Amino acid sequence: MSRAVRAVFTVLLLCFVSMQALAADSYPGVGRTATAKEIAAWDIDVRPDFKGLPPGSGSVEKGMLVWEGKCAMCHGSFGESNQVFTPIIGGTTKQDIEIGRVAALSGNTQPQRTTMMKLSQVSTLWDYINRAMPWNVPKSLTTDEVYAVTAYILNMAEVVPDDYVLSNHNIADVQKRLPNRNGLQTRHGMWDIKGKPDVRNIACMTDCAASVSISSRLPDYARNAHGDIAEQNRLIGPVRGADTLAAAPTEPLKGKTVPAAPSASAEPPKNNVAPVIDAAALAKKYACMACHGISNKIVGPALRDVQKKYAGVSGAEDTLVAKIKAGGQGVWGSVPMPSNAQVPDADIKMIVRWIMGGAQ
Repeated sequence: MSRAVRAVFTVLLLCFVSMQALAADSYPGVGRTATAKEIAAWDIDVRPDFKGLPPGSGSVEKGMLVWEGKCAMCHGSFGESNQVFTPIIGGTTKQDIEIGRVAALSGNTQPQRTTMMKLSQVSTLWDYINRAMPWNVPKSLTTDEVYAVTAYILNMAEVVPDDYVLSNHNIADVQKRLPNRNGLQTRHGMWDIKGKPDVRNIACMTDCAASVSISSRLPDYARNAHGDIAEQNRLIGPVRGADTLAAAPTEPLKGKTVPAAPSASAEPPKNNVAPVIDAAALAKKYACMACHGISNKIVGPALRDVQKKYAGVSGAEDTLVAKIKAGGQGVWGSVPMPSNAQVPDADIKMIVRWIMGGAQ
């Protein structure tokens, strides 16, 4: 290496180090280096070649038990789903399993496309169940339970037999029987950086519109179906999300004071009414708001409809505490409410009192 080249290399290296140091000092006191355990807790993805798949196994029979206890409430006993969630099973045939392409996808013979119709990688199914299910307590399933639930779904789709035990050793064999395993296209830029773009367009920089009019919007009744979207977004980055709570103020409060949350040492609430701030926070903490809206039905009934139903009923508080604790179905429809046996009784009572007070 010549002296000139060596000098240039040294300058570039010093510049890079200086830039790194400058970047590190740009946000003093913000954040820290993640520990190995923290990285491992997030590094749980499973690739299509099954790298990252943990060892374990689960039978179809065990999967059915887990499904009925933790999955059927949202997806139906046989994956047929309900009025909220799209079906998982359906639209595939034995011929699809043989050839690896789902005919109903191109023929539009199925009224609604299901998960098993579109699924091309069994690793995607395993990974999604592992990281996102059940909806109210994601990542709570054990590794063997994830294998079992995956096996049960594959069994309902007639991919594996009733006595099948899925494991990290035979999951690659199951991949060879997925109905739409050959339906994945990789010859495009979304998969291969050298692939062709999946859309063709050119940038328009002339005669640009001076203003844009919105021709459609989310209906008012659906705005708060999943709570306040603004609260569910990151505090950093360009996207904040809209405040979708119907009762949320559109202007800052003027001349009003918001009561502070009572401390743990505060005296118990008078008139048997739970403090609004604490109770609402508990309802979110225990994922009540994932299935219940304040004034609108999501999966379960609106909380204010519950209040109306039990208003004036003798022993209503004890009745609701018992129902929330045990779970069940039939009172508000066929979709069951999961058991909340792990939630402390005191917290359930506070939530119930909040509901009976109108869920303010």
